[in-house]
Amino acid sequence: MERLRAEPGVAARGLEFLILTAARTGEVRGARSEELDAVQALWTVPAERMKAKREHRVPLSSRALEIAASQPAAAYLFRGRYDEDPLSNNTFLKLLGRIGYGGITAHGFRSSFRDWAAETTSFPHEVCEMALAHVIGNKAEAAYRRGDLFEKRRKLMAAWALYCECPARAATVTPLRAAVS
Repeated sequence: MERLRAEPGVAARGLEFLILTAARTGEVRGARSEELDAVQALWTVPAERMKAKREHRVPLSSRALEIAASQPAAAYLFRGRYDEDPLSNNTFLKLLGRIGYGGITAHGFRSSFRDWAAETTSFPHEVCEMALAHVIGNKAEAAYRRGDLFEKRRKLMAAWALYCECPARAATVTPLRAAVS
């Protein structure tokens, strides 16, 4: 994150936003400013851009909101070469290579998020899975679970943003385990 934050440009801010939201590349590339609600600290990704074809509400950390607010007005939140185009499909890969991380993909940050949540926090499995917009595999469970655990996910994403800011400091935060209740 330190190298990424030192990098100027829309691609760097888009990748940072992707990491902070644990979103898929296509969701971030297609993001539009009207999908964000700064007052509610919320990004609503429309169903047509989601893998599961269901609308997904993403709680935004203060840094994610700051990134979004810093983008110039254009058709896409993270615009491509022209105002009416999104970032190219390979933009994040090229950026990662340029800053010395050519062996990883932007999608890998979702895995990093999931590993971090499982290994260093006590947030429930279903909260972590909902943060990633994963579909519930068990049909009976899916039929009964109608909520999206949004407020619990808000706490999870705030903890993730803190970790991304400073992993060493975040690892020593005692209330992290208590944040689940």
